Amino acid sequence: MAVSLKRKNVLIGVTGSVAATKVPLFVQELQKSEGVDVEVQVVTTDRATHFFQPEELQVQVHRDQDEWRWQKREDPVLHIELRRWADIFVIAPLDANTLAKMAAGLCDNLLTCVVRCWDLTKPLLFCPAMNTHMWNHPLTQRHIDVLKGFGYIEVPCVEKTLVCGDSGLGAMAEVSTIVAAVQKSLRDVDTLL
Repeated sequence: MAVSLKRKNVLIGVTGSVAATKVPLFVQELQKSEGVDVEVQVVTTDRATHFFQPEELQVQVHRDQDEWRWQKREDPVLHIELRRWADIFVIAPLDANTLAKMAAGLCDNLLTCVVRCWDLTKPLLFCPAMNTHMWNHPLTQRHIDVLKGFGYIEVPCVEKTLVCGDSGLGAMAEVSTIVAAVQKSLRDVDTLL
């Protein structure tokens, strides 16, 4: 497979799910994947950092407090700059709380502000991850349908026994599945150019 000549900028969004423990592996696998040259940055919610150490990622990690560093009107606004920088936005994991916020258009943190200002001509992939009973709640499918209606691409969750002991759908897709979905989306973008 030929490598894309142009480096692609991948923004990974991380929300507060236990699946965030897989973020270091996801970043590592994405960076070494064949067929595409990527630069990765991460935007994380504060709750997500309970499950991983941002300083261990060896990529730039943006948090809510970074949004508020500007001093004067002319200073860059981080969520706008991230939207401009990224060729693709991958939210992995996407917890039930942030899923609901995205479906309702709420933007009360850095990650959801990036989502709200996202350029809909660029791919946004989302990887749901939540407890089986949360997954089975009727609102979950409604929220996913709203995101798909925006043109966002779902990387479906999988069925397994969760960390809490419940079994069923709700676990985030495997890292290899997510990396393959990112590669496919980037190839699709290249063919459109």
